[in-house]
Amino acid sequence: MRASADLGTLTDFFDRYGAALTGADLPAVAGCYALPGLVVADAYSFSFTSLTAVALSFVGAAPGYQERELVAAHALIEDVQPVSALLTMVAVEWEFLDCRGQRVPGERYRYLLRSTPTGPVICTVVRTG
Repeated sequence: MRASADLGTLTDFFDRYGAALTGADLPAVAGCYALPGLVVADAYSFSFTSLTAVALSFVGAAPGYQERELVAAHALIEDVQPVSALLTMVAVEWEFLDCRGQRVPGERYRYLLRSTPTGPVICTVVRTG
C-alpha cells in the first residue's frame, strides 16, 4: 500500500466527506477520520480518540450549514504532497452551494491523510484560511 496522490481517489474521498458535512451525517463524518485524530486552528486545538468523539465535535457545525442553507460542498484540491509511504498532505479550499444554487466561498484547510486498505482517512486537519 502507498500514500494516495491520485486525484481521483482524493476527489472521491473529499466528495464523500463534503456530502457528510452538509448532510449532517455525523457517523459518515466520523468514518472519514483516523483515530486518534487532531484538529488545529489559530484559536484552538482538539484531539479525539473515538468515533463518538469525532461525531460530537461536529455537532455544532451542522446547524451552521443549515442556517446558511448550504446544500452541497465541493473541495477544490490545491496541492498534494506525499509525506511518507502512507501519508499525504492535501491543501483544500472548500466551496459550497446554497439552496438557491449560488456559490458560497468557504475556508481553506490542510489535511494530513493516511492511506488504508479501505481508502484515505484524516489524521490531522489544520485550518489555514
